[in-house]
Amino acid sequence: MSTFSGLGTAASALAAARRGMDVVGQNIANQATEGYTRQRVSTSAIAAVAQSGRFSMGALPGHGVAVDGIVRLGDALLDARVRDTSAAAGFWSTRALAATTAEKALAEPGAQGLSARFTQFWSSWQDVGNAPDSGAAGAVVLESATELVAHIADGYRAVAAQWSDARTSAERTVSQVNATATQIAALNGEIRDALAAGRSANELIDRRDTLVQTAARLVGARGTLEADGTMTVRVDGNALVAGGDARALRIDGPNAIDQAGRLTVSWVGASADDEFAASIGGGELGGLLSVLAPAQDGGTLAGLADAYNEVARTLAKDVNAQHSAGVTGTGQNGGDFFSLAADGPAALGLRLAVRSASELALAARDAGALDAGNADAISQIGRSVTGPDAAWADAVSGFAVATAGDIQRARVSEVASVAAIGAQRSVAGVDGDEETISLLTYQTAYQAAARVLTAVDESLDVLINRTGLVGR
Repeated sequence: MSTFSGLGTAASALAAARRGMDVVGQNIANQATEGYTRQRVSTSAIAAVAQSGRFSMGALPGHGVAVDGIVRLGDALLDARVRDTSAAAGFWSTRALAATTAEKALAEPGAQGLSARFTQFWSSWQDVGNAPDSGAAGAVVLESATELVAHIADGYRAVAAQWSDARTSAERTVSQVNATATQIAALNGEIRDALAAGRSANELIDRRDTLVQTAARLVGARGTLEADGTMTVRVDGNALVAGGDARALRIDGPNAIDQAGRLTVSWVGASADDEFAASIGGGELGGLLSVLAPAQDGGTLAGLADAYNEVARTLAKDVNAQHSAGVTGTGQNGGDFFSLAADGPAALGLRLAVRSASELALAARDAGALDAGNADAISQIGRSVTGPDAAWADAVSGFAVATAGDIQRARVSEVASVAAIGAQRSVAGVDGDEETISLLTYQTAYQAAARVLTAVDESLDVLINRTGLVGR
């Protein structure tokens, strides 16, 4: 072994320590960068050159240290856990948000809710029954009926508007998924090229993993790491991203809550034959689709809209049946109190058929002009177990139970997601104290390697410049 080999050993130590300090500096610089995974220098000892024969010098030391690469200190299992919990959190959070928004619009129980309007309406019939000859009391009946009809229509319109907003959000989410898939595919290509060329792709991998996590929360995507460093992202078992190629999704279906059919998500193909439906059951898009589903499929908003329609139909049927059984103050048989449009949502087609207080059939037949038996009977409809009040109470209580369930699941899923992210960051996150210790370690190693280099240099100086001068 030549004395000069000590210079190479010391030089390799200097290079490794310098690279270590560079990586520590990168970690510290990105301590607050979202999605960044801390890195470490991977090194290995360079073995001594094997020698044999008559000039072998026996056991020799190695030739220093080699920098094998820069390793990301992430964990694939924890990353997959984060994606899975993000998908569940996105699904239930979307459902909970839609349910709580609709619940606030209901304003039940409270003075602004539909139940309070029903109470006022039935009370007005009791009041007019106490004073059947009072025109003012009759006018109150008509006014309270007008307010009730308007409140039912406004409630339906609020649900329909929320449905339209959710429909727009679903389209926007699909666009985000498609854009994210395109970015992941581009990064896959860059990562594959970098790894094939022997370069570090750690920062590119961080960016890709962040995008895959976004896709998981949006649409419930799952990622699989391939041998060439790319990641295949699947939705419903089909590849959204494979290598450097990305596919797109499209949403079709009704544009209003009262239109027939259901929303569907399809894979976009080069031709109609290449397109097929995608079953989205997770992520924010899955939550939106469940909220926008028809009532028979458990759709949150469509079910609430159907409740308004059912209340309108029940109200018109029950009140009209009883009102027709009475007579007006002039002895005329009572007719329909409410009317319903022949087509369209019943909640929007409900109208007053009575135009004036004189048309109110307050008296029972053959009971006299000042009788108020029929008005009292109408006021008791609110107590019926099959009446509109009961139908509305059942709808509100059922909706409240479903909303509470969605909120609880959203809380649990968010806790699980936060815990998964915490576990991931405990491994992959940058710790300032740890990096400071690493920096001091590499600094000390660099100084020691420099000292070795100086010692070898001084030894060579004696060997080269002073050999043969001793004793002169």
